[in-house]
Amino acid sequence: MVSTGDTAPTFTATVGTAEHEPFDLADHLGDGPVVLAFFPGAFTPPCRNEMLALQEHLDGFRDVGATVFGLSADSPFSQGAFREEHGLEFDLVSDMAGDAIRAYGLEMDIPDLGLYGIANRAVFVVDADGTVTYRWVADDPTNEPDYDALIDAVESA
Repeated sequence: MVSTGDTAPTFTATVGTAEHEPFDLADHLGDGPVVLAFFPGAFTPPCRNEMLALQEHLDGFRDVGATVFGLSADSPFSQGAFREEHGLEFDLVSDMAGDAIRAYGLEMDIPDLGLYGIANRAVFVVDADGTVTYRWVADDPTNEPDYDALIDAVESA
């Protein structure tokens, strides 16, 4: 699992918009901190709550030059609808292949719900040099991060 002080694994995926633009984490490093918020699945109450909380703090992230991305194994279509329904102003990244989820050590299954290879809820802050400066991984995927601690981490990155 990726830890604080590690070089952040880069990955490619697809942005969950109508255009399904390609996403490459390497393209976003160097300009300021990057917040990678992994979540299990769009349209679930805990994930909705987390994404809305990140949206509420978005101005604070932007004030320090940070870029926020939500990541899940959902399809780009699902993410696009989720983003639109909730008015999210940051990109959601579709990792249907699970490359980023596995690279960050977050893959989990919830067999009772028929879910396999999804992301555990986790947040990483990556500084402009590509180093992980903050890591939070949920003990239970219904838990949410401490948003004040996350903002402090972004301000320090």
